[in-house]
Parts: sequence; structure tokens; C-alpha cells
Amino acid sequence: MAKPVRMADIAEKLDISVVSVSKALSGKPGVSEEMRAKIVALAKQLGYEGTKVHSELAGTGNIGVLVSDRFFAENAFYTNLYRSLVLKSGSTGFTCVVEIITPEAERSCALPSLITGRKVDGIIFMGNLAPAYLRTVEEAGLPGLLLDFQLPGRARDCVISDNLDGGYALTEHLLSQGRRQIGFVGSIRATTSIMDRYLGYQKALRLAGLIPREEWLLEDRDQNGLFIPLQLPDPLPEAFLCSCDEVAYNLVEALRRMGKRVPEDVAVCGYDDFRFATLCQPPLTTYRVNVEQMAAAVVSWLARRIRQEEPLTPMMWTVPGQLVVRESTGGAAE
Repeated sequence: MAKPVRMADIAEKLDISVVSVSKALSGKPGVSEEMRAKIVALAKQLGYEGTKVHSELAGTGNIGVLVSDRFFAENAFYTNLYRSLVLKSGSTGFTCVVEIITPEAERSCALPSLITGRKVDGIIFMGNLAPAYLRTVEEAGLPGLLLDFQLPGRARDCVISDNLDGGYALTEHLLSQGRRQIGFVGSIRATTSIMDRYLGYQKALRLAGLIPREEWLLEDRDQNGLFIPLQLPDPLPEAFLCSCDEVAYNLVEALRRMGKRVPEDVAVCGYDDFRFATLCQPPLTTYRVNVEQMAAAVVSWLARRIRQEEPLTPMMWTVPGQLVVRESTGGAAE
């Protein structure tokens, strides 16, 4: 099957930018009528199937959400984040459509049907996707933003939670409770969010004059991003900061099976403040991620990109969260 013609293909043949092609095909100002005619003629000649890449009426159109299967399969947080995206999209006149990317599609850099079928005006990449896959999708020429992750050293539009501050705030809270031996549960290479939470944890410890111990850094997922049984160290530290609430929930259960009490023997912190934070007994101290504000930010920003109201300079939008203290670290239940 022949690869679908992209705006990037048209731009390359005419030695112009993808933005110029997008403006011409959507009837937007910014290109001469002569160039617009050339672009439209070449698009027809090459068999470009998109009738209008961007909607001519402000506030109408489709937003596509691409998310790796490992996040929807293993992490209820992303289901909640997608729900917020749908609600925020609807309130701004857009329809939000999700496509789950399989590991095979991500590895082979196969274009999603939302792109090949010309079903959306812009893309939200949610969670963590391979850089090579991102580049392949971006070459289609649609506006796109990263949600809840970034690519260090590579400028991309993104909306993220303040994971560095969250890791720092939780660790500082444990230190204020007199806990000096603090471990971290999370596979730090799995996502940029987990890495940033770990860096916040390291920052708080080092500012307190403490050196993080490697044997207290525990893996919580495999190379495919799937959760694995926790291997607890001996001796145990006085407290653990976990990569998310579900992992903290699993840790509390593992400690209970060992005969350890939470928080008397070991204090435990989660992250996200989602379902598992209050299902856990005792309820988890955690860092509340403001998913509603993240969703509102990414939808409004992408809508402006679609309407070509924003400058092309990449920007990062960091959304602060909130420390929530509960009984798993000795605080009162919220």
C-alpha cells in the first residue's frame, strides 16, 4: 500500500514550509494567491486526500489523542486525564478522539489511523512515546503538543505537571517527620515524569546533607512499562516515596505481608492523588496532580495552534500540584 501523501511532501517539492502548505490548503491568509494555486494543484496531482487540514471556523474540529497501550492498560491516571481532555475539548467546541498505540506500531513508527484518515486537526501525545515515533507523526504536518512528558534537550510544545517540585515536596515532608533513611520506588528510565520525581527526591535529600542510597532505589515496572512485583531491600529504610499511588498501594500491601506497620515502621508516600490514594489503608500521603488544569492548558494551547494564533517558538507549560498529607506518613486523614 502506498504511503499517504503528507503536507511535508508537498512542502519539500515546492521548497516552502509546512505551515505555508497548511495555510494554503485551509484557506488561511499568509500565502500569495499564486503560491496557493501551486500548492492546491500539486496536492491534487500527488493525490493528497485532506480537504481541509484546519477548520475555517474558529472553535470547530477534531483533536486526536495518541497514547501508548502500556499507559491505558496499567495506569488509571491516564484514563482520568483523557476524561478531562474530553470535557475540556467539548467546552471549547472540539471533539476529542483517542487512538491507543500498540508496542508494535510504536516500534515500527506506523502512522496512526487518525493521521492516515485525515480525521483530526491537531494531535496531543499523551504519556510517553518514543522520539522516533513522534518524529514520524510530526512529519504529517499537524500541530501537536506533548502532555505529561517532555523530551530533554529537544524543544517541543508540552504541558507537564511540576514533577520536580512534587518529588521535592514529598521528600521534604518525610524529612520534617524525622525520617532520614528514605527510599524511592520507581523505574526512573521508564518516563520523564518518574525521572523528574526522582530528581526532586534527590534534591531534597542532598540539601538536607543526605546521600541517596542505590540499594533503596527500587524498580516498579519492566522494559515494556508493565508493573512488576516489588523486591524489598534488607534492611528497610524508614520511608519510601513511590512513583504513583498504585505502586504505593502495592508497597503497603507488601510491607503488611512482611509484618511491617505503616507508618509506624515504614512511612509511604504515593503520587497523583487518584483512586489508590484513598483505597489504601492507611490512606496515602501523596502529591495531587491538577489534571483539570493540565487538560485545559493543552486543549486551549492546541486550539490556538490549530487556528495559527500562536508563535512557532516551542514552549513548556508547567502546572503546579499540591502536597496532600494523610495517615501513611503519620498525618491526619484528609
